[in-house]
Amino acid sequence: MQSEELQRLTASEPLSLEQEYEMQRSWQDDADKCTFIVLDTERWSGQACADEDCMVGDVNLFLTDAEDPTLGEIEIMIAEPSYRGRGFGKEATLMMMSYGVRNLGITKFEAKIGQENEASICMFKKLHFKEVAVNSVFQEVTLRLDVSDQERRWLLEQTNHVEEKSYVELKLPAGVLET
Repeated sequence: MQSEELQRLTASEPLSLEQEYEMQRSWQDDADKCTFIVLDTERWSGQACADEDCMVGDVNLFLTDAEDPTLGEIEIMIAEPSYRGRGFGKEATLMMMSYGVRNLGITKFEAKIGQENEASICMFKKLHFKEVAVNSVFQEVTLRLDVSDQERRWLLEQTNHVEEKSYVELKLPAGVLET
């Protein structure tokens, strides 16, 4: 990730393309991480361009609290600026939350967002998350959603149009070494 704006918004370090692929490979093998790649389906379904040219971001779910396996930390990144504010982040977040609830037994979600990232904070609040903490040292806000029966029904209703398909491993681009 080379964009200074994205690094600031996501509290990330710059990564080379090879480092990005290595990180994705490690996440695929980790039982405590789940990643969905966000695609522009109009571009992807027409196959007018390569798969990687259809990517606009990703959504991640981290299951890192060994004492509470029902808690998932969720994060969303829409990397392509022209796709922000168009509903891609909201839809991808809802799909990941639905997947977490249905397949992983998640009943609580947390999102840690930089205080200046007002668009993300607003989006999560629209998805019924509530602010539970502010960390002035890291300049981030923690938002939380406890998935009650009513929230579960609402979430599944929001994603009832989604068809889940099996993961198919794609070939790496030329020049990227598999380890």
